[in-house]
Amino acid sequence: MDDRTEILRLLMKQVGISSFQILSERTGISRRAIDTLRKRNAATLRYADLAKLAEVLQIEVTEVIAKFISDSNNPESPISEIAALREEYQRLQQKLELQKFELRSQFERETIQQLESLILQLPSAAYAAQQNPNMLAKNILPLLRPIDALLQKWGITAIGSVGKEVNFDSQKHQLMEGSDEIKEGDIAIVRYVGYMQGEKLLYRARVSIAI
Repeated sequence: MDDRTEILRLLMKQVGISSFQILSERTGISRRAIDTLRKRNAATLRYADLAKLAEVLQIEVTEVIAKFISDSNNPESPISEIAALREEYQRLQQKLELQKFELRSQFERETIQQLESLILQLPSAAYAAQQNPNMLAKNILPLLRPIDALLQKWGITAIGSVGKEVNFDSQKHQLMEGSDEIKEGDIAIVRYVGYMQGEKLLYRARVSIAI
């Protein structure tokens, strides 16, 4: 069985990969599997691995198969091997899609459970407010607690509080349109809170210059 090391090295060179170890790290394929590939015996590898290899080397999967799967005295053998690999890959793809669907469904169910009281009671509270213009807004505030609990569960924290004075920080604050220019450290008033998730900024707090 002929060696295809130099062909593999050439393909690696074209995409800036200098060693088999780096190729292994980028593709997630073991060194043993890469050695198998070099011996032109790629038919023993999973189709998913061949697809990842093709992606990293920036070539088609069919080209990987042509270069690294050996010929056979039985002309139907390579065809059946490729078909088997492709079927395995398709099964894995279907399994992955199913897992993604199940995770999304679970996430939606958990979110709905967290917001249950808000979803059920807010429409009635909104109707009551329409019927009674004198109804105090504070009567609706308890309905918003599930949102606070959900944000806390997701590790999301607020930047500032509405109406509070802050020292302007361009990393966390955004000056509202129509306001005059502001410098770092100047006093500003929070009009809309922002949000962080851990160290990641989601939304800057919108502020105006303190009068």
